[in-house]
Amino acid sequence: MEKVVRDPVFGKCVELTNGLVELRVTLDYGPRIIYCACCGMENMLWQDPEKGTLGEKYDIFDGQYILYGGHRLWVSPEIVPRCYHPDNEPVTVSYLENGARFTAAPERLNGIQKSITVTIDPEAPRITVAHKIKNVGTWDIQLAPWAATMLAPGGVEVMPMPSRETGLLPNRSFTFWEYSELNDSRLYLGREYLTLTQDPSKQNPFKLGYNNEAGWAAYFNKGQVFLKYFEPAEGECYETYTNGKFLEMETLGEFADLSPEEFVTHEEEWELYEAERPSNPKDEQELKKIIDEV
Repeated sequence: MEKVVRDPVFGKCVELTNGLVELRVTLDYGPRIIYCACCGMENMLWQDPEKGTLGEKYDIFDGQYILYGGHRLWVSPEIVPRCYHPDNEPVTVSYLENGARFTAAPERLNGIQKSITVTIDPEAPRITVAHKIKNVGTWDIQLAPWAATMLAPGGVEVMPMPSRETGLLPNRSFTFWEYSELNDSRLYLGREYLTLTQDPSKQNPFKLGYNNEAGWAAYFNKGQVFLKYFEPAEGECYETYTNGKFLEMETLGEFADLSPEEFVTHEEEWELYEAERPSNPKDEQELKKIIDEV
């Protein structure tokens, strides 16, 4: 079910599969999940083979933050320099039944240590990704776990609109970043769904966050659908970002006050199936039919 392989770009990785889905997790740095797909199909995750950096502005710790791509564990809120601690050191792996735990080197100046545990259902195309952040410092810290998945270009993301009945009170709240244009053609805000299309021809970034109370989102691309499920935290628990290179699906766990040696966890469940992307991301009837069939 698992074996160590050498990826031509990302070096030593653990490959996990149940014959239905397969993924790779880096060992030379990270941990990053840099490959995830239905068996025999193309990678759903975006990779940066050039291993670009974010520039000297983020060269704050001992070494620059490298993009790499794939899935990573971050810390919310997004603060410079804390979030941009490089994950360039080797990873410790512990094998489990149907999976493995990947533990990063401690971030000494931040006083935290991250780990990602990946397990695969032996009989279904389902992957559980459990994230953990531990306070390994000497004073209390405040943070929320933040799980971010960078998806390959050319797909369509479908997200559910909040549907909780609130009478005369509002039931949905959106946050837009200062660089986001509200009339961006990649975004659709509908009655039951909102969609975001990754368009390689549009380089300008776009990001929104909202109270995704249903706890799921889907990305259609490469003849597959990547489904992400999570337990919604209070308030804004889901964010999504796109530019000309990739689309990112981001979930946020509960904000926590951690004393030394305490930790917080956040779990996602992924499912992958063969599926065609929506022909019209603004057709709610088509979206509903596709989602119901998944």
